[in-house]
Amino acid sequence: MEQTMHDSGWRGSAEGWLEAAYQTLLESGVDSVKILPLAKKLNLSRTSFYWFFKDREELLDALIAQWRDKNTGALIKRTEAYAESIAEAMLNVFDCWIDKDLFDSRFEFSVRSWALQSDTLLEEVRKADHLRLEAIKRMFERFGESELTSDVRARTTYLVQIGYISMQAEEDLPTRMRRIPEYIRIYTGQSPEQRELDRFYSRHGYTPA
Repeated sequence: MEQTMHDSGWRGSAEGWLEAAYQTLLESGVDSVKILPLAKKLNLSRTSFYWFFKDREELLDALIAQWRDKNTGALIKRTEAYAESIAEAMLNVFDCWIDKDLFDSRFEFSVRSWALQSDTLLEEVRKADHLRLEAIKRMFERFGESELTSDVRARTTYLVQIGYISMQAEEDLPTRMRRIPEYIRIYTGQSPEQRELDRFYSRHGYTPA
């Protein structure tokens, strides 16, 4: 056990290499995610990389899996969370647009940029888009909307947010929070009740001015 711990400390860890790759992807793009620069960043030997990953491709696959599990997984879970109304259900989805621990917009942008260079990854992105849209569509159907209406409202909701990410649009938190009730009304056809907004604001530590 002591030897294992010593080896892990000397070589780093799979999580450490993956975190360094993630940060590099966000800062410089996938072409900069290379073993030697990562080793220098971590102050580790290049050969220590191979203790955790077979090659660079396996590291890149791990990055894609992390993106898929975090962003797609969290979004689907928020569409399934308890809500009193469709307006509150949409507020649950909006948790993803506020909390980067649920949905990492910078990671999303970087993966989509990377997909422009890789047909294989582009297919992964398209699968993710499909799963996310279907989850939002099911959420609308759960609250009684027709299949067509649910599909159109899901697309309106999701594609606008992807547009925000693709354009790297910036909003400070007070500005975004002021706009959210109107977004909810447009997306769902219902205005959120104040108690629903209060629960949403409380989750994000926001107090309206």
